[in-house]
Amino acid sequence: MPGQRSITEAEKLAEARLGGVPVRREQMAAVANIYRAATTVRHHLENSVLRGSDLTWTGFVVLWVVWIWGESETRHIAEEAGISKGTLTGVARTLESRGLLRRSAHPDDGRLVLLSLTEEGEEFMCRVFPAFNEEEGFVTSRLSDAECRSLADGLRRVVLQVEEEGEERRRSLLNGEEPAPRRSGRRPRG
Repeated sequence: MPGQRSITEAEKLAEARLGGVPVRREQMAAVANIYRAATTVRHHLENSVLRGSDLTWTGFVVLWVVWIWGESETRHIAEEAGISKGTLTGVARTLESRGLLRRSAHPDDGRLVLLSLTEEGEEFMCRVFPAFNEEEGFVTSRLSDAECRSLADGLRRVVLQVEEEGEERRRSLLNGEEPAPRRSGRRPRG
């Protein structure tokens, strides 16, 4: 990407900056590369397959979640997509206006909203996902199938660690305190 340092250059700069600082370098490199890989892959997919479909990353993820999980409550879709309910509201409106998503009231609780794909949304995902998956193949083409399985397993274990033990760790680091609420549109102070 233009204006971005290469991964090799970034690693050299980090090592030079850290020098003798006692840190867990392998773990630091793993987490840094998870972030860097996710960002790089997301940008590639947004600027290739998704741009050709006039779809944002977040829009695609919402469609994917609803496509895989079927009709679901908005709170579950937002959580699975890793976005706020407010962000989901805007994305859902856009997808609904394009005829890809349908909103309906929950049959037992009118305060809850359900999202499902329309027939056009189903056809869209059946058409777009193979192209998306082709690019997944492209971005992992330097890995063998066995390396892809190993990478996926390792990342799955990282996710499980945080899912299963992250809340307890957070409480311990914050001495049982709740984190300060994030102010909308601003980074936390610190």
